[in-house]
Amino acid sequence: MKNKMQAFFDRITPALDKVGNNKYLQAIMSAMMATLGLIILGSFSVLGSVYASKANLTQLATLLGNVSTVTISCLALFIVFLVAKALVPYFIHGDDGVAAGIIALVNFFILTPLGTIKSGKTLTAALPTTWLSAQGVFSALIIGLLSARAYVYIKQHGWTIKMPAGVPPMVSNAFANLIPTIVLGLCAMVISFLFMLTSWGSFHQMIYAIIQVPLRGIGGSIWAMIAVSLIMQILWFFGIHGTNVVLPLVTPIWLSMDMENLAAIKAGHAAPNIIGLAFFNVVTWSGLALGLVFLMLIAKSKRYKELGRLAIVPALFGVTEPVIFGTPLVLNFDLAVPFITIIRLP
Repeated sequence: MKNKMQAFFDRITPALDKVGNNKYLQAIMSAMMATLGLIILGSFSVLGSVYASKANLTQLATLLGNVSTVTISCLALFIVFLVAKALVPYFIHGDDGVAAGIIALVNFFILTPLGTIKSGKTLTAALPTTWLSAQGVFSALIIGLLSARAYVYIKQHGWTIKMPAGVPPMVSNAFANLIPTIVLGLCAMVISFLFMLTSWGSFHQMIYAIIQVPLRGIGGSIWAMIAVSLIMQILWFFGIHGTNVVLPLVTPIWLSMDMENLAAIKAGHAAPNIIGLAFFNVVTWSGLALGLVFLMLIAKSKRYKELGRLAIVPALFGVTEPVIFGTPLVLNFDLAVPFITIIRLP
């Protein structure tokens, strides 16, 4: 039985490795990780604004509310730029992806419907934060990936303005990015106009209705999170980096749910979602094999005690590869059941 299971995973390992190393999933994961600081800053600002309001510290509450608005409530803006920026270097060596990120950001704005603010008899155009926060995360991912891929296609086919060799790189790069910016901007304008003629009214509304909401219904339950956790741990057991394979697929769903929770708390309402990316990290990563490391510290076996001393500091920060591969827990069928299930049950 053991040999059959090992042979099965040996056969599917190349396919799983391809998924884990997929350029698009890696770009998404990189963008999500890059927003960590913004999310932490915005989260503390939300909590601070709530307590400041209760303490009648109006000015402080307003300041903290503004900080949460330009971080959490604008998360989709950062994601669309970061996704495009992260994807381009996988295809064009030496291109940092900044130009593609700016193009993706512009396209996002073009596809975002403007609102109006009435002040007396004057109407002022305004950009609502509706599609800039949690509701716009999936459309930001799609716009970022498509803009970056189109940018790469144009660059690889040489559809750019080439300057003489003596021109400074700063000037030549600006002209090289001129055609991709104009072409992709015009494409975004056409797409935006076509969506105005539909019942959705905008690209964001379509993505939210037919992709984000259904996916959240499927992957936004506690049972889905348990299933994802078990799949990740089974992959780890067979020596495959389960986090890299699975987490990029569910991070957009769970992160958008976290953003909805923060927006609700900021508005004084109860958080609508129990689970989310923060829930997953606390319940799983915070205790990942940590109990085993503590037991190793007091083990009679000299080998396990030494391993426990080496692994305790990384394990406190959720890094458990020294234990997984040093015990080893990988392909250790005697410890398979506790390794796969116990850290998913807290």
